[in-house]
Amino acid sequence: MKWSNAGANLPVLRSHNAALVLDLLRVAGGDGISRLELAERTGLTPQAVSKITGRLREDGMATEAGRRASTGGKPRTVLRLVPSAAHAVGLHLDRDELTAVLVDLAGTVVASRTRALDLGGPVPHAISAAAGEVRALLAVGPERVLGVGVGMPGPLDHRTGVPGRVTGAPGWAGVPLRDELAERLGVPVVLDKDTNAAVLGLALRNLPRTGPGAESTAGPGHGVAGRASGRADGDPASPAAPASPAAGPGSFAYLHLGTGLGAGLVIGGVVHRGARTGAGEFGHQVVQLDGPVCPCGNRGCIEALCLAAVARGEFGEAARVLGTGAANLVRLLDVEQVLLGGRTVLAAAETFVRGVGEVIGDDAVHVALAESGAYPVAEGAAQLVLAPLFGRMEATDSANRA
Repeated sequence: MKWSNAGANLPVLRSHNAALVLDLLRVAGGDGISRLELAERTGLTPQAVSKITGRLREDGMATEAGRRASTGGKPRTVLRLVPSAAHAVGLHLDRDELTAVLVDLAGTVVASRTRALDLGGPVPHAISAAAGEVRALLAVGPERVLGVGVGMPGPLDHRTGVPGRVTGAPGWAGVPLRDELAERLGVPVVLDKDTNAAVLGLALRNLPRTGPGAESTAGPGHGVAGRASGRADGDPASPAAPASPAAGPGSFAYLHLGTGLGAGLVIGGVVHRGARTGAGEFGHQVVQLDGPVCPCGNRGCIEALCLAAVARGEFGEAARVLGTGAANLVRLLDVEQVLLGGRTVLAAAETFVRGVGEVIGDDAVHVALAESGAYPVAEGAAQLVLAPLFGRMEATDSANRA
């Protein structure tokens, strides 16, 4: 599926056109953007842009942000997004912790809550806890809540919103989590794997639309990569300066090492889930046939080897194992970047970035710490709800709203 920033003037596609305009307002931020620029970038007529922006202003989604000098004629009126016009909630159900965030239209976290959670414990208790945290966030008074996005360990089916037999928490198998939460909360709910949610959030930071006259919608500081591995003056231990991702939609892998290990994949600018939401079960590839038993039942899984090394305090060894799996992934999918995240990675970030980069051993592959917010999975889960509003359905692949 290709990105396109080309607008259409047919009435049937009016919502599509509004999404194009809204997305450009979002990317412009506080500086705003003029109607003329909106017309140039979308391919819509000035009249169509005026009608769309008029409706967005009536709906409270856009407002005037002053005037900007033009090359000729009177100054142009600049419009900007109103971030507080609507919100979404993002939930991260981790194996030992529940995080909930309230996010505005600009993707800014305006409130957050964290509490202990035993994902392998009684499922009804976990669902009640999740619903309770959402209600607590909504009690702060956002007027318009578009929905709730949920990220949790797989396997699961993101189309039906039903988890599978989660490693270490088999009681979730077959539970209609999406529908259960939607019924309790009275808002649309979207369910996806935790790593898919996180990689979606990263992708939307620097994922341009493509097409005639398209240009990157990412401004300075909106790249997905943070601290990078590389060589400075021949020193392999020296971290390179932050680098921007390659132009265009691109392909990259996000490896999340926390209480478990998984991957989120973006291929050609689209989050890749596979036919059964099974893509990205990175942690359960076997790299040591006679290795230690993994909770999934296999032996020698990367997740088991990584976490065992971390438990021994051998972060360098954990990075080497992680790098072995990352190198396999690079050779298989030919991704341009490998981004690392998760609480275990953050505990020894430079060690992991350097170690993984050395094992991959390819200067053409950018290895870096993912540049994300404080709650990458929860924030990405909120984007499962927000992305379609900005015409980013290609990024979400498909919705499973209840």
